[in-house]
Amino acid sequence: MTVQLSTAVRNALLDAIETAIGASPILMMRSGAAPASPSAANTGTVLATVALPADWMAAAAGGVKAKLGTWGDDSADAAGTVGHYRIYAADGTTCHLQGTVTATGGGGDMTVDNTNFAAGQKFSIDSYSLTAPNA
Repeated sequence: MTVQLSTAVRNALLDAIETAIGASPILMMRSGAAPASPSAANTGTVLATVALPADWMAAAAGGVKAKLGTWGDDSADAAGTVGHYRIYAADGTTCHLQGTVTATGGGGDMTVDNTNFAAGQKFSIDSYSLTAPNA
């Protein structure tokens, strides 16, 4: 039998992720495929760096935790096609989360309004959420 978690435990697990990463993390949008794990060396080019708000995720509900507020950047750092994201602690060096990025409707872990960035381009992150096991 597969281990199953109550909704309360799934929500607590997700809320603990935000607590462990801490307030005001740094989101980096990068080109290419993600590394093997968050502890692996960075891959791709940094296309945008976004300082997320102190409270960056909504409280978990139903085993899902969604971004809180508006995420985006008024000026992308470089030109290229976004392939993955990495979320770092506020120190900008300790990576805790990573995943795929696609255009809205593309099925990525994070979706943006446009995956082809031009340097200086404004962009927004349309959706981002974390889902706990068996939610």
